[in-house]
Amino acid sequence: MTALRPSRAAGLGPMLIVALIAAALYWPLMLAANVGPAERTLASGAELDCKTALACASQLRNPVMPAPAQLAQGFVRLSTPVTSPLALPYNVGVTAGETLLGLLLATVTGIGLALLLVASRAFERATLPWLVASQTVPVVAIAPMLAVLLGQYGVQGFLPKAIIAAYIAFFPVAVGMSRGLRSADPLHLDLMRTYHASSAQTYRLLRFPASLPHLFTALKVAVTSALVGSIVAEISTISFSGLGKMLAENSRASDAVALWVIMAYGAVLGVTLVALVNALERWVTPWSRR
Repeated sequence: MTALRPSRAAGLGPMLIVALIAAALYWPLMLAANVGPAERTLASGAELDCKTALACASQLRNPVMPAPAQLAQGFVRLSTPVTSPLALPYNVGVTAGETLLGLLLATVTGIGLALLLVASRAFERATLPWLVASQTVPVVAIAPMLAVLLGQYGVQGFLPKAIIAAYIAFFPVAVGMSRGLRSADPLHLDLMRTYHASSAQTYRLLRFPASLPHLFTALKVAVTSALVGSIVAEISTISFSGLGKMLAENSRASDAVALWVIMAYGAVLGVTLVALVNALERWVTPWSRR
C-alpha cells in the first residue's frame, strides 16, 4: 500500500496544475465574454452600478460567463435546502440513479452481445453494422419516441430514462468486451485446448480475466455516455426531477448563472461516476495495480 501512495500523489499533480491554470484564466475570459453585452447594456440606458463596460462585465444580471461571486451566489441559491425537490443535490441524486441503472442495463446487454460476437463470426458480420448504425441516431430524436413506446407498456417515470441511457451506453461495453475476450494469449488458449478444457472453462479461467482491463476502460466511456443519455432523456421527455429538467426550466427562464451552476454539478457528477468505476476496477482487478 505504501508503494501506491507516491504514484497517486504524482497523478494528482497534473490535475491540480490544470485546475490552477483554469482558475487563473477564468477571470480574463469572463471579462472578454461579457464586455460586449456590457457595452450594449450601457448604450441602452439601463441603470447599472458601474460606469465602464469593463467594470460592468462582472455585474451583468444575465452574463455570458458569470463572475465568481455570481457563481457562488448561484450555488447557494440552487443548492439549499439540500433535501428540497427543487434543489440541485436532490436532482443530482435522481440523475445519478438513472445513470447507474442505465449503466447496469448497458453492461448486461453489452456483455451478452460481446459473447455472441466472439462466439459467432456470422453473428458479428450480420449485426455489427446495425449496432454501429444504432449509435448514429441522435438521442434527442429517439428519446421521446422510446418514452412513448415504453409508456404504452406501462413503463413510466424513472425506468424510461435509464433505458435511454442504456441505449447510448451499451455499444462501448459490447465493443470493449468483445475485444477483451479476444485478447487472450494464443499460447494460453492452446494450453487450455491441450488440457481439454471446455468452452465454459476457457471463458471462466482465461478469456474473462483477460477481458477485464478492456471492460473497465469501456465502462469509463459508457458511464459518461449514460450520464449524457439520462440528461438528454430528462430534457426530451416529461420529467419532474433531474438535472435535465432543471436545465430545461432555467434555459426557458434565460437564467445563465443557473445554467452554469447546473453544468458544474453535472461535471462533478461525471467525474464522481468515473471515479466509482476506477474504484471498482481496483477492487475487481487488484493484480493490475501499479
